[in-house]
Amino acid sequence: MQHRLTTPLLPTIRKELTAGDTCLLSGEIYTARDAAHARLVAAIERGEELPLSLQDALVYYVGPCRPAPGRVIGAAGPTTSGRVDVYTPTLLRLGLAGTIGKGKRSPEVKAAMLAHGAVYFAATGGAGALLARSVVASELLLYPDLGTEAVYRLLVKDLPLLVAIDCQGNDIYELGPQRYRDK
Repeated sequence: MQHRLTTPLLPTIRKELTAGDTCLLSGEIYTARDAAHARLVAAIERGEELPLSLQDALVYYVGPCRPAPGRVIGAAGPTTSGRVDVYTPTLLRLGLAGTIGKGKRSPEVKAAMLAHGAVYFAATGGAGALLARSVVASELLLYPDLGTEAVYRLLVKDLPLLVAIDCQGNDIYELGPQRYRDK
């Protein structure tokens, strides 16, 4: 099924998504990779309030390239999600609606997603230039010393995504191969 989604991604909407569904996402999302996640989680562990709200928000695992003149952003392809799996359950506990990346997730992340009703979207790896066309605005938000791996607030329009893991725990990385084994 094809969905048109808008952020914030409320629980009622997340429950309608099924692993394998395609989506066009519009609205505000955050970017963060490994180093930014480490800093966010360290701040949480120190009891600090984060300078951004994760409630019903989405984090895109991306380190966007510098934009060419006249462009909002450079190539913005997904990073392998497993790189941030150690940090993800902490952010899900704070209300994060879901994440965007590529590749499989750990059993710990999948359990946290199920417990908190979160969704994992896959973006097409190797298509960073194409995905960047969906970004209509970009604002540096946190950790400028991290360069392209800093936290940015992106405004996206019709970002093409696949529901890789739904909030019921169905996982396309398991379901897809199983279909072929059953034949």
